[in-house]
Amino acid sequence: MAVLYVIPTPIGNLEDITLRAIRLLKEADFVLAEDTRETRKLFQHFSIDNQLVSYHLNNEHQVVKSLVEKIRHTQSVALVSDAGTPAISDPGYLLVRECIKQGIEVFTLPGPTAFVPALVQSGIPCEKFVYEGFLPHKKGRETRFKAIAQEEKTTVLYESPHRLVKALESLVTFCGPQREVSVSREISKKFEETVRGTAEEVLAHFKKNEPRGEFVIVIGGKDFSSTHHPDIDREET
Repeated sequence: MAVLYVIPTPIGNLEDITLRAIRLLKEADFVLAEDTRETRKLFQHFSIDNQLVSYHLNNEHQVVKSLVEKIRHTQSVALVSDAGTPAISDPGYLLVRECIKQGIEVFTLPGPTAFVPALVQSGIPCEKFVYEGFLPHKKGRETRFKAIAQEEKTTVLYESPHRLVKALESLVTFCGPQREVSVSREISKKFEETVRGTAEEVLAHFKKNEPRGEFVIVIGGKDFSSTHHPDIDREET
């Protein structure tokens, strides 16, 4: 029976890949990759010699049915994104859903994803949380921030460097300047950094220090307030 393996790949430090992931990437009949150029770099580092097939957001809807039919005639196929776990703010959901419909086994390996370490190291409650991924760029963005302002659970967002300051300004506006926030960037990479404090404090930090890299924003629920860091708390690795 054909199997689709959803395989997380490192989001920064290449040592974060598992031995099982390397083995399956070598054994699969072929590997579906968000960007074959990026995956080829990973393959070269770990001496993986396998066929790469492009599968990304721009062709996902068009090719998913033909790919599932191709997978049906294999023993195993692997799916990877550029970094992290496929289908988490990356292509993969449609393929997984269609494979399940067609009776193809789907197994997802545990592994790297940016929001989990950012959430855990935020110091904000993480036993219950809402994952928002990337918010809409325009339409619906204000509505989402208003909803976050009323959310009692911790909220996790992804944000790009050129939108980070605007996102923090929206948090100050809709959630209030004292809402607890933690911003992590470049998780597991050389310049990994976490900035913790109130929305107002974290905004001031990134107005002074140009945002660079990929960001995860962790926002405390509306009834959560921290007493252990009255001033901004900055940690670098």
